[in-house]
Parts: sequence; C-alpha cells; structure tokens
Amino acid sequence: MSATDTFENQILGLILTGSAIPAIADNAASTPVTNLYISLHTANPGEGGTQATSEAAYTGYSRAVIARSGTGWTVVGGVASNNAPVSFGQCTASPGGNITHVGIGTAASGAGTLLLYDALDTAIVMQVGTSPFFPAGELDVAAN
Repeated sequence: MSATDTFENQILGLILTGSAIPAIADNAASTPVTNLYISLHTANPGEGGTQATSEAAYTGYSRAVIARSGTGWTVVGGVASNNAPVSFGQCTASPGGNITHVGIGTAASGAGTLLLYDALDTAIVMQVGTSPFFPAGELDVAAN
C-alpha cells in the first residue's frame, strides 16, 4: 500500500512543523518539541544510531537548530525543505574526518533521538577554516 500525496505532506508536516493531522494525530499538548537539531556525521549513523553516532567532533562544531514550525520548514509535494540557511561553526582545530552524513534529531547535544538521516551527495572535506553550510532549500526530506 502507498500513502497518498496529501498524507505524505501531513506526515512531514507533523514531524517537522508540528502541524496536526486532523482526526489522526496531534502535536504533543503539554511539552511539544519546538526545535529540531541538525547534526553532521563522519560515517553512516545507521538505523539504530543516535545523534551522537559517528557525529562530527571538530573544534568549533555544535548542532544547528531549526524551528519545528512553518518558519523552519516548507512542505510541498511530499518533500520538506529548510526555509533558511543552516550554518555550523567554523573548524578552528582538529578537523577530524570528512562529513559524509547529515541528521535531524531532537536534542541540542548528546545522544538525542535521531529522527532522519541521509548521506551527502558530496562529502564536506574538513580542514581548519571550513564552515559547513547548507543553503535554504538544500536539506530535503522526502516522504516516499
């Protein structure tokens, strides 16, 4: 069975923007997640991974935050895209491995829940002075 286009958009909207799916699922009423955190990884974090699995650890790195709302993401045609650029701190020392994967999770640091992850089309070669960056619309999450 396949999900309809409408339902695909609703699922992405629920996860990334906190929009309810009428009569099926609501955003948590007491303490919903209001931000999502983008993590960078030096290897595939895998199906059982957390946000900390193979996470970048270069000097100057921290996870980037995106609002879990319509200001953070746009959902159209079964694809959600970031509305604003996503920037990470500049590598000032100890670049570590190249960045090969990106993830979306629920925690600003530590072994938070990794919701989604994917391989980058081209690895980010890390060296002192590198500032990883994704332009608006470049982080796409497809429902299918």
